[in-house]
Amino acid sequence: MSDMITADLVDLDLSADTKEAAARALAERMVALGRVTDLDGFLADVAAREAQMPTGLDGGIGIPHCRSAHVTEPTLAFGRSAAGIDFGAPDGPADLIFLIAAPAGADDAHLTILSSLARQLMNAEFTDALRSAGDAGTAAALIRGDEAPAGAPENTAAAPGAASAGAAAGSTAQAPGAGEPAAAQSATAGGTGAGERPFRIVAVTSCPTGIAHTYMAAESLENAGRDAGVEVLVETQGSAGFTRLDPAVIAAADGVIFAHDVPVRDKDRFAGKPTVDVGVKAGINRPAQLITEVRGKAERGEVTAAAAAGTPVERAGDSTEGYGTRLRKWLMSGVSYMVPFVAAGGLLIALGFAIGGYKINKAPSVMDHFVWTQADSWGALLFQIGVVAFGFLVPVLAAYIAYGMADRPGLVPGFVGGAISLTINAGFLGGLAAGLIAGGVVLAIQKIDIPAALRGIMPVVVIPLISSAIVGFLMFVVIGKPIASAQKGMTDWLNGLTGANAVLLGALLGLMMCFDLGGPVNKVAYTFATAGIAAASPSDSAMKIMAAVMAAGMVPPLAMALATTVRGKLFTQTERENGKAAWVLGLSFISEGAIPFAAADPLRVIPSSMVGGAVTGALSMAFGATLRAPHGGIFVVPLIGNPFLYLIAIAAGVCVTTALVVILKGMRKQALETTATDPAANAAAAKETKQPVAA
Repeated sequence: MSDMITADLVDLDLSADTKEAAARALAERMVALGRVTDLDGFLADVAAREAQMPTGLDGGIGIPHCRSAHVTEPTLAFGRSAAGIDFGAPDGPADLIFLIAAPAGADDAHLTILSSLARQLMNAEFTDALRSAGDAGTAAALIRGDEAPAGAPENTAAAPGAASAGAAAGSTAQAPGAGEPAAAQSATAGGTGAGERPFRIVAVTSCPTGIAHTYMAAESLENAGRDAGVEVLVETQGSAGFTRLDPAVIAAADGVIFAHDVPVRDKDRFAGKPTVDVGVKAGINRPAQLITEVRGKAERGEVTAAAAAGTPVERAGDSTEGYGTRLRKWLMSGVSYMVPFVAAGGLLIALGFAIGGYKINKAPSVMDHFVWTQADSWGALLFQIGVVAFGFLVPVLAAYIAYGMADRPGLVPGFVGGAISLTINAGFLGGLAAGLIAGGVVLAIQKIDIPAALRGIMPVVVIPLISSAIVGFLMFVVIGKPIASAQKGMTDWLNGLTGANAVLLGALLGLMMCFDLGGPVNKVAYTFATAGIAAASPSDSAMKIMAAVMAAGMVPPLAMALATTVRGKLFTQTERENGKAAWVLGLSFISEGAIPFAAADPLRVIPSSMVGGAVTGALSMAFGATLRAPHGGIFVVPLIGNPFLYLIAIAAGVCVTTALVVILKGMRKQALETTATDPAANAAAAKETKQPVAA
């Protein structure tokens, strides 16, 4: 493998004034060397990663990075900015900018090298040396590890590709005593007796891409631990995979720190320890505070109970969430697992109707009658597979709501409750109730003080038995009938929607789909629609609602793509690049394609999108367009009832949103230009914002 960074990939006089321009300038060097094949595609991937979380770090560092199909080999580009560039760091602009490009299919060795650089960035001698480097060759050598920073011990020069990289690949747990019994570690770690050993902390770090922040947080925690006289062993759950901390190391630990933005894998290993749970950036920016916090919890005897070790939908670092927030996350957990069943089942059913006609639901079982050469038989096969897939919707919804609340012990009563909901015709509403009840019952059982002799059979016998019996009793005898009545009432109401009421519902659903572009409100509208078609023979009203929801969800990305095409000067270069991808995302019914635009200018993009979405939803309902498939965008138009009018509804909403965005952005640009050229307006603006008047 060629060197990951050379002098040609270093710009010591980076003149860019925005993070987008900086990424472009550095990426162009990668393109020139053949390391990146598609500049615009790669920059779109960088922008998408940046939208997840700012990549600026305290200490004047910006580290934009991504994994991309447009990268041919792991590459680093380095830029040094005299003026500084804002990458969203709390302490201000960054003067050291590293652009990390990893291939989409990078192997563990490549990602290990990238993680080593992330660790080096926490070394003050390393960053000081880069700030004082006089030429590009010296800077590249420092980053490669060919040259040690001035004042650094010779054995600390290891950088990407050096021997220390192996530790970064999975875990730094194999430190003194990692493979020894706990008692032996106690005697060796501090060099004295077991009673005088240093305080021990085990930590887990992880970030969405698992390339940079994961390892920077680990290095930061280890450095802070050394300064505080505390032994810190870190398990880095990065893209290169991870090596689990030795169970003996965890058993001997006095406290635990989770610094993560994605769920910690096998989190229950750390139950029963004083625990601090934060986001990965907290691990980078305030490690000493986290160490102090976990030591304080240990002194007070605050431990994490096994039942409360954290559920799969727990938000990293926010232990004070209100009940409403937790309830939404539990429900979204169930919905996220249900949606693939909706997509698979719905599309199969829709294809079955498309191939076999609208009487295909009356066809006999393909077990009894299947002719290889008849289209009707293939249509019946697809339809019947889809019906089976749809049969899992409510049980999966209930099970994974309970899973979000109580982890794996909630699955069995959740599935049982969801299946009962189908049996008693309580449908989607029954599944919601069953999931919440199942999770609550399991949590209640786990709080009971159980004799040690019975703890081994609790997860496999006692909890499934008792929780399933309680949930079954409540669903069959207590709440099942009222929920079934409510479900029937909602279905009858939907079936009775006509005229103005249907149009208003379409407008409301369109507003919801475009409010947060894939967020909770969007998911509520989408779930409402998919619940209506979650049947072998959905009502006409339910199919109209599904059509309106999908049409409205396509509007924001398509409108942003059109706006960047017709008035590109109103958008940044990065936004124009994102606009190219937004065409495909919008046509595929991926509302998230508009997120980069909304994040950059929410006050203009989101209201405009909502207006266009409402127009599309209302028109779709007014035109009577129907849809049996829950996803697919433009690719399922042949399965749509009244497809021509449906496309007109989408086009109308796209035009409305595009016009509003262009007008609002144009007004803003004109106001800024007036302020820049008119001294009186400039002075008034400065007075209003309490800023000095520009010269």
